[in-house]
Amino acid sequence: MEATDAENLDVDDEGLLKHSTTLTNKHRGNEITARPATLDSLSIQQLAAQGEVSQVAAVLSKDGSVLNKQDERGFTPLMWAAAFGEKAMVDFLLEKGADPKAVARERESALTLASSGGYVDIVKCLLRHGVDIDTYDWNGGTPLLYAVRGNHINCVEALLAKGADMTIESDSGYSPMALAVALGHKKIQKVLEDHILKLYKPPPGPELDSV
Repeated sequence: MEATDAENLDVDDEGLLKHSTTLTNKHRGNEITARPATLDSLSIQQLAAQGEVSQVAAVLSKDGSVLNKQDERGFTPLMWAAAFGEKAMVDFLLEKGADPKAVARERESALTLASSGGYVDIVKCLLRHGVDIDTYDWNGGTPLLYAVRGNHINCVEALLAKGADMTIESDSGYSPMALAVALGHKKIQKVLEDHILKLYKPPPGPELDSV
């Protein structure tokens, strides 16, 4: 489930794990009109989604209070940047003091959105900023579950390396492993299996003295 597959985010034919965030071109200010929107007419959220760092910097220089401003769905500029893989924008906003732990109205987070889109560089960046790795949204989806659903192996590995909980299930009852099996993501299954084996591998004991 790519974050840019805007029309499909709310639809899940298998009923496995729905994503509540419809991130459309209209939201980003890209709707086709007779007179295309200029950058000056876009909100800070739309500018962040498009990676317009200089424009966002100009907006913040005039009004720093909009750094963590939430739109009608509770999305901050950082969430929009994370959702569309705008790493430079994410770095800029975090440097300016954006809150990486903020959650939207349906509990979406920047980490969840980045994981859903497969943006591993942003996932790692957010994890370094101390976000809740197991944050869950309106239907119990965690960053790990969304990374599994999207078949984003690098994101799954990054989340597991930082201790993501493999036992958390979505409201529909799917754990990361069950979801990977249901969707036929065999490489993801292997990554999860290897992680489980590593977790349960007993520590090496003292060597027995030779007799």
